[in-house]
Amino acid sequence: MTDPLGRMPSLNALRAFEAASRHLNFRLAGLELGVTQGAVAQQIRALEAELGLKLFERLPRTLALTSNGQRYIVGVRRAFELLAEATESLVPQPLRLTVSVTPTFATKWLIPRLDGYTRRHPSVDLRILATERLAHFHNEAVDLAVRYGRPPFGPGLSADLLFEECLVAVCSPLWQDRSAQAGGGAAQVLLHDAQSPWEVYFEQCAPLARVPAARAMHFNQTTLAIDAAVMGQGIALSQQEFVAQDLAAGRLVLAFPDALRTGAGYYLVAPRKQRHPEPVADVRRWLLSGAG
Repeated sequence: MTDPLGRMPSLNALRAFEAASRHLNFRLAGLELGVTQGAVAQQIRALEAELGLKLFERLPRTLALTSNGQRYIVGVRRAFELLAEATESLVPQPLRLTVSVTPTFATKWLIPRLDGYTRRHPSVDLRILATERLAHFHNEAVDLAVRYGRPPFGPGLSADLLFEECLVAVCSPLWQDRSAQAGGGAAQVLLHDAQSPWEVYFEQCAPLARVPAARAMHFNQTTLAIDAAVMGQGIALSQQEFVAQDLAAGRLVLAFPDALRTGAGYYLVAPRKQRHPEPVADVRRWLLSGAG
């Protein structure tokens, strides 16, 4: 008798493949699944042998999906989604939506506003994926993402402006007082992150304040530069929205009065074809309203 399901690899192997495709790391996939790194690798090898295809490129410190792996994961992930939907229809579970943002956007803008959303939507399990790398909508089951730059961001994606990039130079009140006592620019320390166009800022907004011998301190995340400014370690150049609460609370003050508008912005990006269109539309409206 013919098997009505046709050719079906082991579900454990498919789960290992799906987890490894998101983490691009066998160890992290194993931690998620509660098995060892070696067990995940063995499942993947067995799956590749059964299919007669290579699904991953093994790189020195990470993995990469092959073209066959990229094609296969779309169907595998959809199959797991269908299984989850079938199960949820019998035993309803909270709806899970995933929003991808940078760590700075999460800590300085989104998290302070989350309570308003969760109180109004208790049935939605909102998952915040905070990462500096570009999250992939299909490979990582991301429903919405906040991306910096200028549209378009890719085919099949919609983009709505959350706020324009408006950079302000900020420091702690204590730093400002010490700088004034030391003669203004004499004590200037500029805090840099991966996107700190200090030269452009001084050229367009504060040409007389530039001190060529200013010292610099570098951070790989904007939130670290902001925190360093709050602690009185120098002047940070930050998106105005990210320091609004610190300015309002007096933890930070403007080091220079003018702001730099770059023409870029922070956009809410989402696939036009959604798995959960109505709940995603609710989150989208909430974010576009300023998460009030």
